[in-house]
Amino acid sequence: MTRKTIPIVRYDCSKCPGYCCSYPRIEVKDRDLARLAKHFGLEKAEAERKFTRWYEPGERILKHRKDEVYGSICRFFDTDVRRCTIYEARPAVCRDYPNGSKCGYYDFLKFERKHQDDPDFIPSA
Repeated sequence: MTRKTIPIVRYDCSKCPGYCCSYPRIEVKDRDLARLAKHFGLEKAEAERKFTRWYEPGERILKHRKDEVYGSICRFFDTDVRRCTIYEARPAVCRDYPNGSKCGYYDFLKFERKHQDDPDFIPSA
């Protein structure tokens, strides 16, 4: 039997201002849409209409809203506390991010905060 190695996570999303949530295309697959609909107690068609848009044929993405830090951010991101409001129902692409034990943006953010001597520093877009 082969033992699966679990990578040591070297980032802390709770200390990030939501960089990945500012990606313009956050894909929503059918299973993600079903999860969102269930989370909000809606039919899938209603959840699709309210929360998503079609970027191109075959790619449904989450709608965005204005954000002072990144210009635009996921509609489910709370810009006051800088946190996801649907964490338990978030799409698979969000669950998988950053696909490893390191997040390049988190490394950059830690470096900047240390060198700016400001634990809350957010680099502007």
